[in-house]
Amino acid sequence: MRRPECVLVLPDGALAVSDDRGGITRIGPDGSCDHLPCPGGPTNGVARDRDGSLILAGIDTGTIHRLRPDGTAELVLDQFEGEKLGAVNFVHFDPAGGLWITVSTRVIPRSRAIESAVPDGYMLKLTPSGPRLMATGFCFANEIRIDPGMQWVYLAESALGRVLRLPIRSDGTLGKPEPFGPEPLFPGAIVDGLAFDVEGGLWVTEVTRNGIHRIDRDGAARCLFEDPEANLVNFPASIAFGGNDRKTVFVGSIRLDHVLIFRSTVAGAPASYPI
Repeated sequence: MRRPECVLVLPDGALAVSDDRGGITRIGPDGSCDHLPCPGGPTNGVARDRDGSLILAGIDTGTIHRLRPDGTAELVLDQFEGEKLGAVNFVHFDPAGGLWITVSTRVIPRSRAIESAVPDGYMLKLTPSGPRLMATGFCFANEIRIDPGMQWVYLAESALGRVLRLPIRSDGTLGKPEPFGPEPLFPGAIVDGLAFDVEGGLWVTEVTRNGIHRIDRDGAARCLFEDPEANLVNFPASIAFGGNDRKTVFVGSIRLDHVLIFRSTVAGAPASYPI
């Protein structure tokens, strides 16, 4: 595979995996792989809409595309308030069907925003009237997750090595961000992927020590696995639960040519597809 950064588990058990060639690679339940191309350069984040379309974040091109089930594609967004979006990192549907977008930075090259912790990352929500700025000032905004009750937005702030959460107010706006778990996860940490389990624990991937951590509801964190020498895991960029019991865990990576898989003793939270 080519830069399988993001892994999305589809309703039929297949995986939609981001692809450096643009579009995604679909891995069927039988293990078959098919590349489904789409404009927008290397795909980073992937989300699934109610009609089966895939929403793809193009991190190099600063674009968001829709890839329909019939293989046709269209540009969804490439600007906000008259400016180019920047390094579009992730796309995610909340339980009500709202599409959330994270932009890591507008700094070029984007690696500078990690090295110097540039606070220009931001979060958008796509509304019927267009994109709406939800929050800004993040040091490399990465993956987000929204709890099933739509009370909180959780964000991996990569350059500061921590997870933030922002309360969702009754009018749909976001409140002040607060750390969730240790800040940083450990000195020098760079956090990336997020996924909830059924117990409310938030699983977090960390890329400097190639680790997987879990933050409990009360904010206590525990390292579940790490591989500093990259003997097996190298730059774990995303994590997703799947399988019939949602105890099969998939890990995406920027540096590997395959998706990693292992079994968990706790099931993942149900996926929140728009209906």
